Order: sequence, then structure tokens, then C-alpha cells
Amino acid sequence: MKCVDLFSGCGGLSLGFQKAGINVLAAIDNWDKAVDVYNQNFSHKCYLHDLKDEEGTLEIIRKYNPDMIAGGPPCQDFSSAGKRDESLGRADLTYHFANIVCAYKPKWFVMENVERIKKSQILSDVVKQYTDAGYGVTTIILDASYCNVPQARKRFFLIGSMGIKHNEIIPIIRKNLNTKQMTIRDYLGNSLGLEYYYRHPRNYNRRGVFSIDEPSPTVRGVNRPIPSGYNKHSGDPVHIDLSDIRPLTTIERSYLQTFPKTFKFKGTKTNLEQMIGNAVPVNLAEFLAKGILEYDISREVKVHKKQIMLPNFDCYTMPNKAIREGLRSLRSLQPLN
Repeated sequence: MKCVDLFSGCGGLSLGFQKAGINVLAAIDNWDKAVDVYNQNFSHKCYLHDLKDEEGTLEIIRKYNPDMIAGGPPCQDFSSAGKRDESLGRADLTYHFANIVCAYKPKWFVMENVERIKKSQILSDVVKQYTDAGYGVTTIILDASYCNVPQARKRFFLIGSMGIKHNEIIPIIRKNLNTKQMTIRDYLGNSLGLEYYYRHPRNYNRRGVFSIDEPSPTVRGVNRPIPSGYNKHSGDPVHIDLSDIRPLTTIERSYLQTFPKTFKFKGTKTNLEQMIGNAVPVNLAEFLAKGILEYDISREVKVHKKQIMLPNFDCYTMPNKAIREGLRSLRSLQPLN
């Protein structure tokens, strides 16, 4: 399956899809710093392009003839970290993404966003647009810590494919979920050289100190040192010395997003923190892509079996060896569950 990644950022979704076996042919983003990092890490090209220019975007996409369009339109206007005002303008990019998909009409599309988008009018609008264009859509919220990511990060996915029923892919995705959350120690062992770390809370009514024996909270684009006057929160571990506690480094936080240690991050700390925090965790993208591929293969097998008409006689009475072997092969086909 061939894919073009829109709003690609530094490439978390692209890398995860590639690991799953999807052939990512190109990417597009409008932030030059993220495009630079993307192009340092992939053999295909990431275009610096404003995705509000729908015709220009379609010109790029048509060069590659993909089966899938994927991407995560900026989510600040839906995010709990933002003002949650859909009129601010960035949320309009969700409409642009839908317009591009419905104009090109790939076999598949995947849109990623924060879970709060489920409460928005914009989501209702684009789901209707996709449905009117002939797509069966699946909506699901995934906790990344059940998808091989050491981070309790919830993300919304809207998946569409031509000619299928709504939410038809959910059973395959759910059956592949891990039965327990992945902790930082599960993923990184003792390589960080610490037991506890500081993650700056949105406000001081929330805890700020976490253990590596739990999933990390959501990696955001903000990473600050522990304040000198920080008072322990009731949710912080009890037996800790705050003088020993530090925040994770920028690169350590990329590991929580499951970027490999070989991934090259170059730029200012502020820019890197932002693009790492905005990224789709690599392993979450891989988990989702594997589910889509599993479903797609099972659908192809079922269609193939329906299309082949068996002869209405017993070919085992015939001397033709090729016919006998062909029928045995056909009967051995089983759809993936």
C-alpha cells in the first residue's frame, strides 16, 4: 500500500507506517524546521507547502498516485492545552484535509487528532462529507500505552475506506491491543539512569513527579526544569528528594514518543520540543497501520473467494491434475480473523 503523509511534522506517523509495511512515498508540511528534520531522516521527500492550498497539494499527491492519504491536521483549537476555540482558524485545516481526500478519493485515508475533536461540530461536518463521498468510516480513540508506547497519550483516529461499513475495522484494532499499559521501564529498562523525573504540570493542582514504573503522561511541547519553590503534590511519590529530581531531556522525551535512538533531531531546543510533542508516537502509528493492513488483506481474501466460481461437478473424477491442484489451493484459503 502506498501513502502520502500530510501535516507530517518531523515524521512520527510516516516512520510508524513504514515500520508496519506501508510504502510512504512523500510528505507535506508547512513548518520549515520540521520539514528539515523529516528530510534528514527519510529517503523520500517532504515538501514545504501550505496545505490550505488544496490544488497545489493535489498536484503533489497526484505525482505519487497513493492508495492512502494520512495526516494529523493541527489540533490546538481542540486541545485541552489550548483555548478550545474552533473559530481560531487552525481547525479549518481539518476541512482542508477532508476536501483534499474527497477530491483525490484514495482507497484509504487516516486522520489523527486529539480526543476532544469528538465533541466538535467540525468532526460531524467532515464525517458527513466523507460518507457522502462513499467512504465507510471508523472512529476510535486509542490510549498509546496499550499500543506499545510507554506513554498514557490518548489520540483520536478517523479511518476511511471506500465501500466498507462504518466502524468495520474496530474489532481488528481492539483485538490487537495489549492487555496492560506499557511503562517507561518496560520500554527503556534502566537506560535513563533514574527512577523518578519531573514533568511540568499545566497547573500546580496536578502532580509533577512521575516514576518510570508507570506510563509517562502525554509528552507536550513544553519541557521546563523543576521550579526552586516546587511543593510536593499529594499525588507525587512520597519518599523522594526533590533535589535529585530532573526533567527528561529533549532526546529522552523523543524516546517516550518511540522515536529510535538513530533518529536525527537538529534544531533549537524550543523547536525540537514542539515537534516532538506534536508528533504521533511512532509505535502507535505502526500499531494502527498493522491493523489496517490486516483488515485490508482479510477483505481482499474474502472478495477473491467470492469472485471465483467453483465448477458444479466433482473435478476429482477428472484426470486433469492442474484442475485438481487448483481446487485444493482454493479450498485451503482462509480469511484472516
